[in-house]
Amino acid sequence: MTMLLLGLTSGTALAQSNEAWVSDELSTYVRSGPTDGYRIIGTLTAGEQVEVLETSGDYTRVRNSDGNAVWVLSDELQGTPSAREQLPALEGRVQALSTELAGINEQWEQRVASMTETLDVREKRISELENRNAALEEEASQQLQQVRELQARLDTQEEDLLLRYFMYGGGVAGAGLIVGLIVPHLPRRRKKRDRWFQ
Repeated sequence: MTMLLLGLTSGTALAQSNEAWVSDELSTYVRSGPTDGYRIIGTLTAGEQVEVLETSGDYTRVRNSDGNAVWVLSDELQGTPSAREQLPALEGRVQALSTELAGINEQWEQRVASMTETLDVREKRISELENRNAALEEEASQQLQQVRELQARLDTQEEDLLLRYFMYGGGVAGAGLIVGLIVPHLPRRRKKRDRWFQ
């Protein structure tokens, strides 16, 4: 049943195209006619491209690269290029994809390097700003401490000044009081009379 399906599939594929390829799995014998009764007259190399001329039963008449028309089992032909013929194209495709991938990888590495450099610059700038901010905070703290010290000295000076004013005022008032108490008790000098009127 499987062989019949393979035969039908191969026959359909070969009927749609005049090109066929010998199966990659083997080198196959070719005969002078479309049955097993005909003598073997040579071989076809695995993967070799042939031209399909006609099909009869289980055999297909093909023309090989030397221009000889021979019969080969239809099951030993395939409707797609052999791996041998596809290999150069596949290798070229792999090379192209590898080159494209290398270019993408290079571009990505450049972008990553650029982003890393930008990130480093930003981190450095942030670090500088943080250090500057810390220095400013320290300077502001020192200045605030100086302001507090100056304010305390000013308050002390004001208290001293008030105390001095109070003491000076008290001294003046005390001296005035003493003078006011002493002066009335001082002996008064008699005024000299004018001699002309004596």
